[in-house]
Amino acid sequence: MALDPKTVEILKGVSTATLTTVLLKKGLRNVWMRGTKPIRPGQPRMVGEAFTLRFVPAREDLATPASWASPISTRAAIEAMPEGCIAVADAMGVLDAGIFGDILCARMAKRGVAALVTDGVMRDAVGVLGTGLPVWCDGIAAPPSVAGLTFVGWQEPIACGGVAVFPGDTVVVDEDGAVLIPAAYLDAVLAEAPEQEQMEAWIMTEVDRGIPLPGLYPMNEDTKARYQAWKDAQ
Repeated sequence: MALDPKTVEILKGVSTATLTTVLLKKGLRNVWMRGTKPIRPGQPRMVGEAFTLRFVPAREDLATPASWASPISTRAAIEAMPEGCIAVADAMGVLDAGIFGDILCARMAKRGVAALVTDGVMRDAVGVLGTGLPVWCDGIAAPPSVAGLTFVGWQEPIACGGVAVFPGDTVVVDEDGAVLIPAAYLDAVLAEAPEQEQMEAWIMTEVDRGIPLPGLYPMNEDTKARYQAWKDAQ
């Protein structure tokens, strides 16, 4: 099921840095996917429900060009992706075999996939950029996926960048990388993250005014009172 448009709107206004703070306060420390860097600067913040893809190490009898036509293939997985999802691919951090190239990314863009996130790498860099699909990955490599990986399934629990990702979790990506919001925590994050973002924006205005950090960040009681007065005046 696609995320509610209001959920997407709220989370597009919250940075991944803020999300990690909110989730840390709830005891969740491992939500930032390592190796997920924007393939180009300036990609917009994207929000979507995770659609998972899983690769395992290459095995010569399975990882062949013929496997691309198999019922269990990246091609079949792409055709199952719903509009608005964020595809999250577990490539085990393999950096010398590109999981997707321009043709697959073009099809994902055509299907309305919001973004692709992987702890692996892409191939056909110029072509991928030309598709307009927002991608977060750990670099570029010319060899195809079967040079180092075997695709084994989709919509099952995976590990991406050292983070456990389940279908239906929410993923937010921006210039700082990809952050996971577990499905059970989504409502709480929606309730708290905008306030955290607003509070930190106010703190920045205080820093710009020359206010010293002790007592400001984190706030002491006096600062909390000033912040509340500012909010009440809005």
